[in-house]
Amino acid sequence: MTQSIDAVTLRGWLNDGQPLALFDVREHGQYGEGHPFFAVPLPYSRLELDVALLAPRLAERIVLLDAGDGVAELAAQRLASLGYSNLTLLAGGAAAWAAAGYTLFKGVNVPSKTFGELVEHQQHTPRLSAAELVARRDSGEPLVLVDGRTFAEHQKMTIPGAHSLPNGELALRLAALLPDAQTTVVVHCAGRTRSIIGAQTLRNLGLPNPVLALENGTQGWYLADHALEHGSQRRYPAAPPASELAEARARSARLLQRAGLPALSATQAQQWLDDESRTTYLLDIRTAEEFAQGSIDGARHAPGGQLVQATDQYIGVRGSRVIVFDDDGVRAPVVASWLYQLGYESAVLAHGVNAAIKASAPPRTLPAHALPVLDANLLRALYAQAPDALRIDLRESAEYARGHAEGAAWSIRPRLPATLDRLGATPDQPVILIASEPHIANLAGQDLLAAGYRHVYRLAEGYRTWQAAGLPEAAEPVGLPPEARIDYLFFVHDRHEGNKDAARAYLAWETGLIAQCAPDELGHFRVLASAGQAADQSKAA
Repeated sequence: MTQSIDAVTLRGWLNDGQPLALFDVREHGQYGEGHPFFAVPLPYSRLELDVALLAPRLAERIVLLDAGDGVAELAAQRLASLGYSNLTLLAGGAAAWAAAGYTLFKGVNVPSKTFGELVEHQQHTPRLSAAELVARRDSGEPLVLVDGRTFAEHQKMTIPGAHSLPNGELALRLAALLPDAQTTVVVHCAGRTRSIIGAQTLRNLGLPNPVLALENGTQGWYLADHALEHGSQRRYPAAPPASELAEARARSARLLQRAGLPALSATQAQQWLDDESRTTYLLDIRTAEEFAQGSIDGARHAPGGQLVQATDQYIGVRGSRVIVFDDDGVRAPVVASWLYQLGYESAVLAHGVNAAIKASAPPRTLPAHALPVLDANLLRALYAQAPDALRIDLRESAEYARGHAEGAAWSIRPRLPATLDRLGATPDQPVILIASEPHIANLAGQDLLAAGYRHVYRLAEGYRTWQAAGLPEAAEPVGLPPEARIDYLFFVHDRHEGNKDAARAYLAWETGLIAQCAPDELGHFRVLASAGQAADQSKAA
């Protein structure tokens, strides 16, 4: 039986200086409505898909928390069967954390977003409002406006005239957009974090140009009643020629030195990776296109801007080591400096993607046996033979609401047994699982097989297979009660869909994060002194 600890003990573990993975196995909507500050989302519906990426070492100290509903126990059983050997449960789940007087934080990527606010407070990152940006443009002031988010986010909506230049690419590619050292650079995102981090990245590098963060990003622009641009194709420029790389490398090298971080040789990096007592992540922080052209064996892709913005999606173990690399010597030092400030032991790989090292492949965590698969023909045959076959839709609840198979019930893996009980299912009754990803159906199906159901199938292409078979569909969209939609985070609902109240609430949440934190939560961060502050400290010494 897996051991349990109370919230006070868990708080002590989070502060004892030893590596720890605190996994919240509730679904996305539950997690986003309130979780401990350093809890990493690992929903039970995706448990085996994601755990090896977040915690690749089977001996890692792992604590699981749920809603006090037994899902953590199920998760512990699954993880133990995969070989994870140091598992503990938070007794009473998230409610017990709150009952102990500790804060449950709404939202996602909370540590990274709190860190962004802390950077602005401590480094005094300069900013300008939407009204000030409009005034400067109208006055004819030369400006370069860059969008620090992903290109996909940029295409959806951006400030008119902005170029897509993700934060992880700023150090390498911005120079191509700058006509001179006097032109002001303005960095924006959708809200606050990437605007702040992007602007401060350029300031930390010592860029001579004036640099500003656009306060509140696209949401602030929209709240000021300015129109957003949709469908922009202004993508970041190509990497600069070799003749222009020297100064960029020098800036990054100075930043790495100021942070006191190592550039590991291949031998040193391999020693980190081979250390079985501690998790080391090897992350390729280049673009997806570069990663697809080839990388180091065993490395994981983690584009630099997103790695800093959403660290808990890539790094599951606090107290782990992180090695980042590129192929230019410019981008990785910037990312390593931010990871260090976020509280991780970080380093760059001296020879980048060409280093002669190899990371161990993560342990296999998917079931050995997949469910029987039904294509359109097999589905029609089964439907004719067993019209009482249960249809269970495992897609996102929003997808289910837009259209589903006639008679299909929506469910999700942790609630699947309860759904079948409610439907009066019997062990011999066929169960057809409709999912957007084959692995999601396979994982849920394994639970049903373990519970005694004998005939469980998945559709080859999910709902498209049902449609291709020409079988009846629900006549009208059917909504689900909000309390059932545990996969959906209502907290951030509609903030990008024209709902100004939702946008205001989200921005108030971001700016209020620091005030919710206890000293031991903020104490994990170590924001560098600004270049000016560092110079003053050096003179005083």
